[in-house]
Amino acid sequence: MKPLYVIKIGGNVIDNSENLYHFLKDFTALDGYKILVHGGGKIATQISEQLGIEAKLVDGRRITDIETLRVVTMVYAGLINKNIVAQLQRFGTNAIGLTGADGNFIKAVKRPVKTIDYGFVGDLNNSSVNANNISNLMEAGFTPVFCALTHDGDGQMLNTNADTIASALAVALAKHYDTTLIYCFEKKGVLKDINDEDSLIREINPLRYEELKKEHIIHSGMLPKLDNAFTAIACGVKAVVIGKSDELGKLGNNEPFGTRLSKSNIS
Repeated sequence: MKPLYVIKIGGNVIDNSENLYHFLKDFTALDGYKILVHGGGKIATQISEQLGIEAKLVDGRRITDIETLRVVTMVYAGLINKNIVAQLQRFGTNAIGLTGADGNFIKAVKRPVKTIDYGFVGDLNNSSVNANNISNLMEAGFTPVFCALTHDGDGQMLNTNADTIASALAVALAKHYDTTLIYCFEKKGVLKDINDEDSLIREINPLRYEELKKEHIIHSGMLPKLDNAFTAIACGVKAVVIGKSDELGKLGNNEPFGTRLSKSNIS
């Protein structure tokens, strides 16, 4: 099968024009099919404040009321997405900016109200991603750039976690391509000591993962990332890599990059 990279970038890239420039240059240099996924929560919060709309967060998760949905639609699908697409065109990548509603590529279900009403937030399931349509787009020569928005199929846009979108895309497309899922963030990868960039853990298998959790070396925000990573591998993704955005070029040069989880690690 042909290689495919599904790469998710966070605020440390999006919020810094110099970081974004270098990342997109390295992204363009990668051989094979590529999909880029981005959020943009910090910029959305800044613009919300400028418009007098209070950003509501519960345990770090955004409550998306109708006013907030309007803002994130403008910011994610407009300001950030089109800036990324324009920069990629500059480097020779024929990118096309998308929400999940475009081409009916990603359909979500509005999160049910339990103890907290998250508002217009979308959750994904096994049938959310239209892999055939996305494959057709890539085979036609386009590089999809997805923002963190989906739809419910009934005319409603939904705010959806970008990490979750990246994982769902990778799993769905693993049936068509030799797929690697990459989460780019501000650290070199999973670290034994969060304050020591040289304490990088190169590979983690499920047994080692359980040990690292017991030792509290891996905790907090890294837990859902790794849980999603092992789930993606179990569902057919070739490998998941967690690494620093400004080191993506190492991947193109076949150098060690970030923390790698792959099928060979799964017992």
